[in-house]
Amino acid sequence: MKHPPRFFALIIGTEILNRRRSDRHFDFLSRELLERGYKLSGSFIIEDDPALIVQTLKFLSSQPRSVVFSFGGIGSTPDDHTRKCAAIALRDGTLKEHPEAREIIARRIETMKIPDGRYPLRMALLPNGAKVLKENPVNGMPGFYLDDRYFFVPGFPEMAHPMIRWALDRYFPPREHKPLRKTLTAQTRESALIDLMEHLPEGVDLSSLPKITEGGPRVSISLSGDDAAEVESAFDAFKKALETRGIPYSEADGE
Repeated sequence: MKHPPRFFALIIGTEILNRRRSDRHFDFLSRELLERGYKLSGSFIIEDDPALIVQTLKFLSSQPRSVVFSFGGIGSTPDDHTRKCAAIALRDGTLKEHPEAREIIARRIETMKIPDGRYPLRMALLPNGAKVLKENPVNGMPGFYLDDRYFFVPGFPEMAHPMIRWALDRYFPPREHKPLRKTLTAQTRESALIDLMEHLPEGVDLSSLPKITEGGPRVSISLSGDDAAEVESAFDAFKKALETRGIPYSEADGE
């Protein structure tokens, strides 16, 4: 895969921003992607504000090859805006009752003996062209997705994470050739290596992490990319330059 998808997390919840709850989605999604040979290109935590949700979805959908996993706001209470916002940002703005979603929710209403089923049935109102995400092991209430690249799940991790795993397994299986990463720690300041960093090949991603230790300044340099030969070549060139300059280093994570 020459150009893999660019994955984004959209975490919607005022309760996270005001610290009534702690986010658990970023760690989950970034780990799941790395295990499959992908990475997150961005993660956004925003409040339950309809205009902000719409604007954020429009921005993310405008990114090349974007895949969005949106957590939260698809329930039936007045602060659940995500279904309508997805329709505005990604469709024509209208919601219509999805027959399969309605059937699933109606069965759950009966099983759970919910006294007034009008409110849960709101969750069956979905944007045009939506498909149903059914892998919710907690209460069976569905999420939905659009265009096989915009996935909307509940905010509760126990419900959301199995649904995301299903989507990843179905549409984004593990890459046959995962990106190669090579890391070293040099005994110098970060500024001493900037000229080397500026001459890396375009296909090689750089991560530079400086730190101060009891033994003096250190900088961990990590190179990664889809082309293993290109990464190896760039890493060897980096090491050769360090040796020429007499800068000690070790091939270790240094994280």
